[in-house]
Amino acid sequence: MAQVLEFKLPDLGEGLTEAEIVRWLVAVGDVVAIDQPVVEVETAKAMVEVPCPYGGVVTARFGEEGTELPVGAPLLTVAVGASADTGAAAAAPATASPSGTSAAPAAGADRDADQAVSSEYSGNVLVGYGTAGPAARRRRIRPQSPAVAHTTPNATAGPAPTAPAAPTAPDAAAPATTADAARSAGPVPVISPLVRKLARDRGLDLREVRGSGPEGLILRADVERALTARETPAAPAARPAAAATAPAAAVPGAERIPLRGLRGAVADKLSRSRTEIPDATCWVDADATELMAARAAMNAAGGPKISLLALLARICVHALARFPELNSTVDTAAREIVRLPQVHLGFAAQTPRGLVVPVVRDAGTRTAESLTEEFARLTETARQGTLTPADLTGGTFTLNNYGVFGVDGSTPIVNHPEAAMLGVGRIIPKPWVHQGELAVRQVVQLSLTFDHRVCDGGTAGGFLRYVADCVEQPAVLLRTV
Repeated sequence: MAQVLEFKLPDLGEGLTEAEIVRWLVAVGDVVAIDQPVVEVETAKAMVEVPCPYGGVVTARFGEEGTELPVGAPLLTVAVGASADTGAAAAAPATASPSGTSAAPAAGADRDADQAVSSEYSGNVLVGYGTAGPAARRRRIRPQSPAVAHTTPNATAGPAPTAPAAPTAPDAAAPATTADAARSAGPVPVISPLVRKLARDRGLDLREVRGSGPEGLILRADVERALTARETPAAPAARPAAAATAPAAAVPGAERIPLRGLRGAVADKLSRSRTEIPDATCWVDADATELMAARAAMNAAGGPKISLLALLARICVHALARFPELNSTVDTAAREIVRLPQVHLGFAAQTPRGLVVPVVRDAGTRTAESLTEEFARLTETARQGTLTPADLTGGTFTLNNYGVFGVDGSTPIVNHPEAAMLGVGRIIPKPWVHQGELAVRQVVQLSLTFDHRVCDGGTAGGFLRYVADCVEQPAVLLRTV
């Protein structure tokens, strides 16, 4: 006897609370093996193929491509212990269920189904699913109420039932009051510990938050919305001139682009950086002629080619050893500056999906050849959209070579929670006074944006001047080898 099990979007780690369905890898009626990838989703960190812990026949899918689902929302149902023919037959009643989910098996079939599940289950999936096998008896899937099922995205489970007519205003007040009372008396519907910590740090009672996730699940967006509403003072009455301004929605031909996935994550991080970090920027022009000559000599000597980014990374590592204040982060809760022992160097990379910052681990222990290879590997992985969350987190300092875009300078935004970022402009021939005479030299503009909480301008200026000295005279690095 087959048992129909529901597979929900697992916790993808790194504090991620939602993901967007990019591409389904299976269809209803397909036979899936244990740990077979069934859907490709895009998170705020990377593209992830989600494996299903059950083996059997797919009876329903939830969510069309392009739909954003929170962690814990149903992804698909699988008839465990069924053949392709019986699984296809099981898909029909599953799609016809008024709740939009597959029906639970009869009570008499539980024992046989449990035996089938034990041989058709793997716990080796993503965060939140553990590695242990299932319990002796599996809890039945709880059917959803028609109202909840109507809001559940379902790409292949048949047409959704018609929503009930909206109650009149007097009737609608009573259920809301009952729901509020139940919420205040029962457990708080929160899955993510990140959401709980955010609310706890900001002194927000989660019982006062109305969740927008499935079955009232409280998401991070709900907490941030409640915090904004609590901290934002009442807006003054609009001026007549402002009232005459047409809203964005009313502008003919206006295009709305959702801030979600990678773009949304970048927007959130940049906004947080500008809000929390009191940054400052200093810059200097440097003569890079000798650095370019040294790189050409190294590559002419044979062996693996050395990239300019690798040489700049080596300079940054040595500069951070002299000025460790800039390889740190600020613990706002403890009001402490945390100086970090290793340099995990992030570098800005432009990809078809947008700007990402892969991280080179232990950059301080790598040679120029090793740095060149790692930069190339991470850049190619980023272009393919297959960076993992681990590749994009844990950086302590960022190197931003915006000179590849043909610009000289910039004032970069610090990559939160880091304390500094070095920006490198294009290297071009310019008039330069060299050894007392005017000459044409290869000149580059270097800019350093830093968190003014971790150091003062003297430290930041000393760091930038040391970097410029190494660019102008690469032999300076020999003193630290």
